[in-house]
Amino acid sequence: MDINKTLKELKSLPGFTDHVGMMLIHNGVVRSWSRKDHATVGRVRVTPDRERMAAICHEMEQRPGIFKILADAAEGELAPGDDLLFLVVAGDIREHVKSTFAELLDRVKAEAVVKQEFAQ
Repeated sequence: MDINKTLKELKSLPGFTDHVGMMLIHNGVVRSWSRKDHATVGRVRVTPDRERMAAICHEMEQRPGIFKILADAAEGELAPGDDLLFLVVAGDIREHVKSTFAELLDRVKAEAVVKQEFAQ
């Protein structure tokens, strides 16, 4: 996902200016250390479930004030610093967008993206 291109396309959608006052963006990158034990990570293998990601986005777009949700994950082997996960939630006010964004991030990571870490 080219985040700049994606945001430009999102802003051009019919209804954007009438329904969006806030967008939150997540750009997850590969860390050089493991979250569980801080061991050095040389690479990760990422396997996204794109159908599940789309279903989660569609479900959460039905919430009050949410205009559009986008999600994309890299696939295959990645190195520290590589982009891993992009999420965008566009909606009317922060109370709607923040809570939806937090749940989206947790659900996508738990339900739709498998990440396997490998030492250097």
